[in-house]
Amino acid sequence: MKLNIFFKLILLLFISIIFYGCDKSKEDIYTIEYSNKPAIKNQTYIFGIHPLHNPKRLFEVYQPLVDYLNSHLKDVKIVLEASTNYAEYDKKLFSGHFDFSLPNPYQTVQSTEHGYVIFGKMGDDHNFKGIILVRKDSGIKKVSDLKGKSVSYPAPTALAATMMPQRFLHDNGIDINKDIKNLYVGSQESSIMNVFLKESAAAATWPPPWIAFIKERPEVAQEVEIIWETDPLPNNWLVARNDIDPVLVAKIASLIFNLHLSEEGKAILKPMELSKFEKADDTTYESVRVFLEKFEKEIRPIRLNNDK
Repeated sequence: MKLNIFFKLILLLFISIIFYGCDKSKEDIYTIEYSNKPAIKNQTYIFGIHPLHNPKRLFEVYQPLVDYLNSHLKDVKIVLEASTNYAEYDKKLFSGHFDFSLPNPYQTVQSTEHGYVIFGKMGDDHNFKGIILVRKDSGIKKVSDLKGKSVSYPAPTALAATMMPQRFLHDNGIDINKDIKNLYVGSQESSIMNVFLKESAAAATWPPPWIAFIKERPEVAQEVEIIWETDPLPNNWLVARNDIDPVLVAKIASLIFNLHLSEEGKAILKPMELSKFEKADDTTYESVRVFLEKFEKEIRPIRLNNDK
């Protein structure tokens, strides 16, 4: 009898050890999973800028704006993202990769069909125009002098720097698909350098990158000049993906729209060759829609095979 009691005690002790070990194991796991460290509060949002410049130059110009936004926003982090060319940027934009973006007007029209809403734009619409450059020693005086020659552009989907100059050439008697060779070279700076280095007879770009470029490379301005310019259209736009908190969009919009009211803000705008940003919505770009429809009907498809 005493022996049976002894075995029962041993059995109870053994079972207790097993259950204690299981409970201790659970306690250890619980402690590992739920530490006392505070949760990460900052939400990161990607701000994509279309290839106004090569990536290095783009960061120099637009990182101060992103730093300014981050210094005035709580529990939010904005990250600037550049793209190597227009095709890469378009792919990101139209897939919803960016939370906020600064597309050109053509890309803006397309983005509204891919989940983005317009909340603002760059001011200075008079500067959103195409310019065509030639070397001063080229002998080119008339538009017809370009027949049989090459013209460089950043990309097929660049509106001010490509489509608007091509519209100008078309309206002045050039069949851009037959009379000239079109070179899509990837960036505003590359387009300018092509004419400077005599790789093309003319180059298309638009005023802000031209002004910024010749400040850094004044020797280019000594050899290259603007020979023609186009009529303007509304400037580049600000868009936000339609699932972004409207309160956050409003905060960012307010910060951007008021930059020109402070010395700090003016210093941020200066490298952009811009006086201010301003409010805008999808009713503001009707003239862009009309331009794009006529361009595709009368001149060429906008998205070419090398721009997919």
